[in-house]
Amino acid sequence: MQSRDEAIRLWREHNNDESLFRHALAVEAAMRHFAAKRGEDPEYWGLVGLLHDIDYQSHPEEHLKHARPILSGAGYPEHFIRAVECHGFGICTDIEPVLLMERVLFAVDELTGFIAACAYVRPSKSVLDLEVTSVKKKWGSAAFAAGVRRDVIEKGAQMLGISLDELIAETIEALRAVAAEVGLKGVL
Repeated sequence: MQSRDEAIRLWREHNNDESLFRHALAVEAAMRHFAAKRGEDPEYWGLVGLLHDIDYQSHPEEHLKHARPILSGAGYPEHFIRAVECHGFGICTDIEPVLLMERVLFAVDELTGFIAACAYVRPSKSVLDLEVTSVKKKWGSAAFAAGVRRDVIEKGAQMLGISLDELIAETIEALRAVAAEVGLKGVL
């Protein structure tokens, strides 16, 4: 298995957008968090999160159509690649998340972006003082973070057998641990 440093090098070979990199780090943190809570391997899950959008910048209209050759060429195993492909289920792939790791990635990908958007509009611009109630207030506003697929996040929570509130709370907790690295520390 490749190291985190090798994964970052691979990511940078295919992407140079710093906003997209912060998103990759946020999803990595969420995956690590959920892996630790579920007794799984945080390192492995984290790498899946880090590399989940490996082909997005270069192929946004064909997202996940190029991930497999990139990842297999770098030596990642089939179950790793499948997990990456699953996060686009119903959006840009028909590969359904079945394993726990796949379902978590599906659930947290869009949610990390929504939580970041919620943090950015706070006076503190921070996830450190963000609560579930604040996220839920923004949830119903279709104009807020309009590109975020709330239905995907809700379906992800259902796949995991947890409430939307629990999914949001756990993801906020994960992002707090890496707030500075993902640009969500703000001015607290």
